[in-house]
Amino acid sequence: MIIQSPSSSSSSFIATQSPGAFRQGSTSAPSTSRGKSIIGHTPMARFGEPQELFGSVHWLLSPASEFVTGVVVPIDGGFSAYSGV
Repeated sequence: MIIQSPSSSSSSFIATQSPGAFRQGSTSAPSTSRGKSIIGHTPMARFGEPQELFGSVHWLLSPASEFVTGVVVPIDGGFSAYSGV
């Protein structure tokens, strides 16, 4: 996500989000061994819901993140911090 800085017409910053395992369709429980392993290594013990990505996008697009640059925001229920990735 590259966003024009509101305070300058020539500078821009780069920030993005890094989604983890998110639920697709109507299934909420993991049905494969890989899905169960991911849930087992996620502190929140569930898949993310698609709407849970909106908060970080809203923040990155708002003036509240005006001084934020060069970051990757993990939206993964703690998986990257807990699993050793």
